[in-house]
Amino acid sequence: MALGTPSPIQKRSYSVRRVSPIGPLKSFSDSSVADVHVRPVLDDEWAIVAWLWQAYRNDLAVVVNGLPYADGRYQKARLMKYPSLDVAGYLAWRAHPKTGEEAPIAFAVVEGLEGDRRSIEGFWVAPALRREGIGRQFALDILSRHDGPWTIVFQHDNFGALQFWRNVAECAFGSGRWSEEERAVPGLPDVPPDHYIFSL
Repeated sequence: MALGTPSPIQKRSYSVRRVSPIGPLKSFSDSSVADVHVRPVLDDEWAIVAWLWQAYRNDLAVVVNGLPYADGRYQKARLMKYPSLDVAGYLAWRAHPKTGEEAPIAFAVVEGLEGDRRSIEGFWVAPALRREGIGRQFALDILSRHDGPWTIVFQHDNFGALQFWRNVAECAFGSGRWSEEERAVPGLPDVPPDHYIFSL
């Protein structure tokens, strides 16, 4: 098994109502808040990630001037190499308010499990649940599952992501334990630069 590869039975649950300054996996006892369950993506669940990936790329379209391709879908080339021993995917699940059936509300993709540095290659939370603290808690959960160091990359012009990941980095890595920089996207001079956060 590759270094840092999660066990298929590894599952964590938490409830979220507000942003907490405390570290990952903070649980709130308020019974009015539905549980969110985080578990690794199984080999036969990458199709679920592929559907959510389209929502993720749709969110990014206004930042990167992205358009659907001939098949009606946004860019999906990266997904073609999953599953892989170098990659871990995670889905966050919660009961759907209309059916009660457990349904995915967020995903994260981690690469570099066999290398020297882990990286967040995809991260998305359903828009209706943003600003409830779920995304922050989910991100801290993912970062806690693998040893660092970490690289987190996002579009520099995505100002919401900039604020979000700076907050997560400060909580996960600690003050003075991370750095950031802008880098041009190779071969794409007309698109906004990428923003990198590195844990030390």
